Amino acid sequence: MTTTLDRTAPRDLAAEFPARLSLTPKTTLAGQLDGAWWPHSRDLAAELPPLAAALAEPWGRVTRVTVSPVRWPVVPHTVAVDGRLLHVGWFTEQDPDKLILFSYSVGRWDLLVIPPETVPAAAARLMAAAAIPGGVLTAGVLMANEAGIGRGIRDAVGREATWESEGGACMSPFGDAMGRRVVPPGSTWR
Repeated sequence: MTTTLDRTAPRDLAAEFPARLSLTPKTTLAGQLDGAWWPHSRDLAAELPPLAAALAEPWGRVTRVTVSPVRWPVVPHTVAVDGRLLHVGWFTEQDPDKLILFSYSVGRWDLLVIPPETVPAAAARLMAAAAIPGGVLTAGVLMANEAGIGRGIRDAVGREATWESEGGACMSPFGDAMGRRVVPPGSTWR
């Protein structure tokens, strides 16, 4: 038996926070995504009500949502939102990093779903990229690009830490500083 630890916000805490959204400005340019959503947890029952409430003014009443079950441990059939039921569907073929919202009056919107455990700097980059009018990058491509950027940042930080721990000197394979003269205490350079 395996146990999965969820390091995201618990259900009651997630419901207290407003939805973290970045929406594409209204324009004639249609793109792959209509914005991004950064939930506080992986609990759809807790996360969908604040999302639907936040979207009510700019987009109208959300009536149906589809997700990929890959990123959500439990996908309820319905979620109570303001005294009504929001229908939730799941499709294994759907991009796991995308949430699709439907409304009778306005249509369909596709949002990039940023994992709750994402660090704020990465989430900010993803939210900005997903909200570009006429953007041609899909949710999966944006997430893959961010993974590459994150690896690059971690590698650069690691190299800088190594450089600093070495005193800023190039090291030989044997751990000795190369090209540095060691000056005994009390002597002067010549």
